[in-house]
Amino acid sequence: MTDRTTDRTVLQRLTAPVALSCAPGFPIIRDAVLDVDDAGRIAWFGPAPAAPPTDAVVRPLPGLLMPGLVNTHCHTPMSLLRGMGGDLPLMPWLTDVMWPAEGLLTESDVHAGMLAGCLDLLRTGCTTSVEMYFFTDALIDAVRTAGSRAVLTPGIIAAPGWDRLGTWEQMRDDVSARIDAGGLIPHEDGRIELGYGPHSAYTLPAGALESVTAAARERGALVHTHVAESRGEDAGVRAEHGSVPAMLDAGGALGGRMLAAHSVHLSDDDIATYARHGVAVAHCPGSNAKLAAGTARLLDLRRAGVPVGLGTDGPASCDDLDLWHQARLAGLLARVGADDAAALTAADVLLMGTADAAHAIGRDDLGVLEAGRRADVVHVDTDDSAFIAPEDDATLVSNLVWAGGSRLVRDVWVGGEQVVADGEPTMADRRESLAAVRAISARLRRP
Repeated sequence: MTDRTTDRTVLQRLTAPVALSCAPGFPIIRDAVLDVDDAGRIAWFGPAPAAPPTDAVVRPLPGLLMPGLVNTHCHTPMSLLRGMGGDLPLMPWLTDVMWPAEGLLTESDVHAGMLAGCLDLLRTGCTTSVEMYFFTDALIDAVRTAGSRAVLTPGIIAAPGWDRLGTWEQMRDDVSARIDAGGLIPHEDGRIELGYGPHSAYTLPAGALESVTAAARERGALVHTHVAESRGEDAGVRAEHGSVPAMLDAGGALGGRMLAAHSVHLSDDDIATYARHGVAVAHCPGSNAKLAAGTARLLDLRRAGVPVGLGTDGPASCDDLDLWHQARLAGLLARVGADDAAALTAADVLLMGTADAAHAIGRDDLGVLEAGRRADVVHVDTDDSAFIAPEDDATLVSNLVWAGGSRLVRDVWVGGEQVVADGEPTMADRRESLAAVRAISARLRRP
């Protein structure tokens, strides 16, 4: 239970038979009440008998309330490229299929792809995504149009064909200028945060990652980069430094807010380096499996105290944007790898998509239902055969994770604003968005 922490006006009260706060200890609240204030934050959360009196509109909901999911690694505009090169390993898929196709994308195309993907994410109950892509203004507008929330880390890259967007130094400096102008959580609603997205060690020259991380540390911004996704991608770095984490450590680039996507092929020393510097990992088991890149050492990372959140990766590599699917895969792969059915519990994997994910990206305003946090709330229907004993706490959580998931998401609020109602987005027309994406995809695939 949490207490009221502000004197702001309560605009609405949501009630439900049960709520998962995803707070430490994983408390399950029966006969739950959640108040939303006029700043889009949670004013009060707890059991109904302890709730303060209110004159706000009360909305009783059947089923379950929980925090919005946080997707720690995505390239959402790649919804335009879904299915292209779907049976190739990472590097041929990236260099021979993805990069040439992305070279044809216009700013308008990216806006359409981002909007369609944001609507997909919201319908699954994912309210925040960490994005690495280009055409920053288009991304910002699409996020706001959909009503979602994003940490945008514009791509910084120096690979063949990408010079059309400028040098990596210009890309870095554009992010810095935007943040300096007020782009780091610039608005009270916190819908957009800007960080830095250096693509990887193998797509940037020596010293670039260190330069970008220095700029980010100066501004308190997130650095979001790909690390050790597949064997051999960074062979040159490994030959000279041993690993990308070792290179960054030697160059003084670690520290501050760093999110290392994938981190599949790490040594014990790499994991210790992550733990020592507070590096977080975006774990993307579906994308890694589809590209045959490997399976990250999830349990070893967690045992070392490395913050780990779930990510879908882009919809061209993982194909869907369903973080529930990633939660299940993370749990199943960890159990098989450890030969231990208790290696990750249902609660563990749910936290990796909520509270742990928010912690991994340095956002203590997300991922938990408690007073003062953003009112990013998901309503899940429990009137379904997936839920056998919803009155039992342990069974409820198990059924939600292993049998329920995104198909039972009914309503979603971001900052207290309802952005999904009865499974459909409220801020933009999903069918119009889908038609736009299909038209762009047809153009890209045309000989």
